[in-house]
Amino acid sequence: SGGDIEYPRQHLVSKGGGAGATLPGSEGAKLVNGLEVQKGEIVVIKKRFSGFFSTNLDLMLRRLGIKQVVLCGVQTPNCIRATAVDALALDYEVLILSDATASKSGAVQENNLEDMRCMGMKTVATQQWGASL
Repeated sequence: SGGDIEYPRQHLVSKGGGAGATLPGSEGAKLVNGLEVQKGEIVVIKKRFSGFFSTNLDLMLRRLGIKQVVLCGVQTPNCIRATAVDALALDYEVLILSDATASKSGAVQENNLEDMRCMGMKTVATQQWGASL
């Protein structure tokens, strides 16, 4: 329905503006093939740009003793950045997988990654991160 979308963007859903591709139950809200929730894994449903905003993500991470957040996904200037800034404000070490995130253009992507590095977040390629595990 779009009722959980922040007020300034509700018109994109309510008036058929073409948005809402990730509303619950929509095709866009489904996980991509090869990315399935495994038994025992925790799922957080995010309804705003930040994965921390109005979710219990912080509580779950703290209960599990997690100190570092590793981020990947799309729209680096929106969802990745909002989640990263909230994680930093909550005193997590933030690592962004630079080749597993995306923006509208390469310039927007690199500018956002550089801004986040200047805030104290780390960016690495997926292969480099995987090799460090």
